[in-house]
Amino acid sequence: MPEPPDRGPAAFVAEFFGTFALVFFITMVVSLYVTPPVNGQQPFIDFSVIGLVHVFVLFMLVQTLAVVSGAHFNPAITAGMLAIRQIKPVDAVIYWLCQLAGGVAAALLTKGLIQDEGRGVHYGATIVSSHLNTFGGICCEAIGAFFLMWAIVGVAVNPTAFKGWAGLVIGGTLGLGVLIMAPLTGAGFNPARSFGPAVVAHAFAPNAGKWLLFYVLGPVVGAVLAAVSYLYMFILPGKRGVEGLEPVG
Repeated sequence: MPEPPDRGPAAFVAEFFGTFALVFFITMVVSLYVTPPVNGQQPFIDFSVIGLVHVFVLFMLVQTLAVVSGAHFNPAITAGMLAIRQIKPVDAVIYWLCQLAGGVAAALLTKGLIQDEGRGVHYGATIVSSHLNTFGGICCEAIGAFFLMWAIVGVAVNPTAFKGWAGLVIGGTLGLGVLIMAPLTGAGFNPARSFGPAVVAHAFAPNAGKWLLFYVLGPVVGAVLAAVSYLYMFILPGKRGVEGLEPVG
């Protein structure tokens, strides 16, 4: 495969802004549509609205910023792209810093706008259900990130894919994962999305070590497995005898 292209300042700004927008809309919708339990009553959560917001915001961001940075907006996705040589290591590190900074900035804005409404749900912080053990929480986050990465490689990296559908496919995959996994882990699938509100609300629950396992290790492992497996099962076999795999973004 040829060397991935160099990423410049425009790509780094796009990753910061894209992650900021993604996390801002997600933390806002979670803060507004999740009612914390009161007097032992079950909370009211409108997962359909939350899932649709994930679809719409990622659809918009992929369609407008993929040509600039590849539209990662997620350290786990960047890790997957690094594993299949779609981004250089030095650029991946800068992407990670921009994504984490964007997540924190977004959570701070959410807190500034709706401090009272968001306090009860930690401004959209992801929390693992008490019904899951540690392994189950890691698996849920890994599965969600796996299929998100699978969709990205399938429609954006695969040189034979019809890329006009990329935004809808990727956004729809994220929304699908949220509808299923949100009741279990909050459906982070993205260390930057989980990191931002956790920092702002001091919500590294139940502890920082388990938080890292759930919301960093799980998504990164899932994304890397998806990227590598799709590449070796479906892309490289079709490229034999053809020069190189064209980098995305």
